[in-house]
Amino acid sequence: MPGEINWTALGVFIFFFVLVTVLGFGASRWQSAKQQGNQLEEWGLGGRNFGAWITWFLVGGDFYTAYTVIAVPALVYAVGAYGFFALPYTILVYPIVYLIMPRLWHAAQKAGHVTAADVVFGRYGSRPLEFAIALTGVVATMPYIALQLVGMEVVIKALGLTGELPLAAAFVILALYTYAAGLRAPALIAFVKDLMIYIVVLVAVVLVPIKLGGYGTVFSAAGEAFAAKGGATGLTLTPAQILPFATLALGSAMAAFMYPHTLTGIFAANSADTIRKNAVFLPAYTILLGLIALLGFMAYAAHITVAGNNDVVPALFNALFPSWFSGFAFAAIAIGALVPAAVMSIGAANLFTRNFWKPYVNPAVTPQGEASVAKAVSLVVKVGALVFILFLPTKFALDLQLLGGVWILQTFPSVVFGLFFGWFGARALLCGWAVGIVAGSLLAFSDGIKPVHTLVLGGDSYTAYTGLLALALNIVVAVLLQLVAGGKKPA
Repeated sequence: MPGEINWTALGVFIFFFVLVTVLGFGASRWQSAKQQGNQLEEWGLGGRNFGAWITWFLVGGDFYTAYTVIAVPALVYAVGAYGFFALPYTILVYPIVYLIMPRLWHAAQKAGHVTAADVVFGRYGSRPLEFAIALTGVVATMPYIALQLVGMEVVIKALGLTGELPLAAAFVILALYTYAAGLRAPALIAFVKDLMIYIVVLVAVVLVPIKLGGYGTVFSAAGEAFAAKGGATGLTLTPAQILPFATLALGSAMAAFMYPHTLTGIFAANSADTIRKNAVFLPAYTILLGLIALLGFMAYAAHITVAGNNDVVPALFNALFPSWFSGFAFAAIAIGALVPAAVMSIGAANLFTRNFWKPYVNPAVTPQGEASVAKAVSLVVKVGALVFILFLPTKFALDLQLLGGVWILQTFPSVVFGLFFGWFGARALLCGWAVGIVAGSLLAFSDGIKPVHTLVLGGDSYTAYTGLLALALNIVVAVLLQLVAGGKKPA
């Protein structure tokens, strides 16, 4: 019953949470450096020492988050086929990683850069452009961390616990071992997290349909529910949904590895070849994501009723599995929040330290001083995210995260274009970024913070991802200004 503590599930949950806590605190001695261990590069990037296997778990761990496990089935439960845009998005993203990220890694490794804003400053020598890229990264990351808390809140509630104390305690523990071990903590925990998620999903997609009468029953029940619901829902896309579906997938793929947390995993790799190998093998997570999405359909066949869409997955497990397995599943989801939240806070702390503190507050700061500042900022970021989710409505966090995707996509030209050609100058890119940020924000707010915007051209309407529309305007402005400025940016 809701509100009653499921002691068996809670016991299993606590066991695995304690396990990852021990791993987190022990991670400071794992993959330890041969040189100075208190520098920012050591704490914030694991000494750039992660090989293909570790990078695969780390990048997968911070790319496929707890909120993914909760939100993707919730979206599929709410709207049907449209919610599957996450699948082509995660298919498109890896060719982008393969082509772009090895070059970005080379630029960072060669000059000792820790953040994307470092790379931008190294390429263009512009403090305003560096500041813009760093500010965008920090602002876009905060609601993303808060959404990990949403995922944890959902499973904590499903265990029968109430109040903010359990969530606050979990994030205090996270803050402490991240402070102590840096990026090594989430990298080590990612092994356990990903293994648990795979077990949960594979068991669910095999046993749940068996319990419900097969996949035919699952799809039939979902189809009937969507037919009764009406509107833009269903097992297949409507013609009007194809363009927004495609642009959401493309824009999301271009934005995904602009976030500080995903770039932190890239910069921590020990070679460009490691990144290429990961781009080849990381699509295994896409298969997992497709299976996770199906849980949204299964909820209809199981006749699950929930107060909010985000409760679908926990309610499904509570209804169909024994308590011990529900506890295991909820632990996997909660741990799936800890890994990305830790990497996100580290990425934001790296940005603040290298691109705010060092250039504007203390240019003479030592590498040891940088690490100390970053550790302190990582605590502040986590506390900020916790306050954010405890005192603001969940919908507000989700809305800001949608805006964050629009914003972070506007950093793409500044971060990526200079890796391939030197035609653009800093002023043109900065103006393009500003126009993209303002236009994307205005469009999003005018649509009620929806991720897509409808344009009317020649009497016909076209709906597309707002971030991609803003990016197109961003690039056009940058190109026009560079043409007006004339000449080639000095290398």
